[in-house]
Amino acid sequence: MRRTLDLLYLGAAALAAFCLLTIATLVAVQVGARIMDFLLVKIGAEPTRFIVPSLAEIAGFLLAGATFLALADTLAKNIHIRVDLLVTRLPDRGRQIIDGFVALLGAGLSGFGAYALGALAFKSWSYGDVSYGMIAVPLALPQGVASLGLLLLAIALIDTAAQAFSGHDPVRGDGETV
Repeated sequence: MRRTLDLLYLGAAALAAFCLLTIATLVAVQVGARIMDFLLVKIGAEPTRFIVPSLAEIAGFLLAGATFLALADTLAKNIHIRVDLLVTRLPDRGRQIIDGFVALLGAGLSGFGAYALGALAFKSWSYGDVSYGMIAVPLALPQGVASLGLLLLAIALIDTAAQAFSGHDPVRGDGETV
């Protein structure tokens, strides 16, 4: 089960990285086209006037996808920012119990967010809602990806809570039973 969850988190992180790579590629193409047009004008040639249509909008959708898809993996690898001023003063078992309850609370909130975004994506798909840019992107796509990311975060939070309640320290990631 551990390997399956880790592969699931890693797969979502790979999709997040692909989203970021796609943003970088689209922006590089747009910048390259502008530089080429500038150079063409300088030598007296006709510029291509090439643009990447709806670049800002598509980049925004991809950035949202990357953000939500990366949440589960960053939680599992313990690289989220944690405010633990109070719990660090508790004994190990007390800290683990509080971490478990906080993770369950977060899982509930993430699960609700996944459900709400999933319902919105379904409604957008049912109505055929599309973005307003030059390229009509179905809004169900970015909404569905964000919903998937929140669902994976909820799973990762339940996983973290289970580790904490079983005596493993998910914060230290050492797998030691305290």
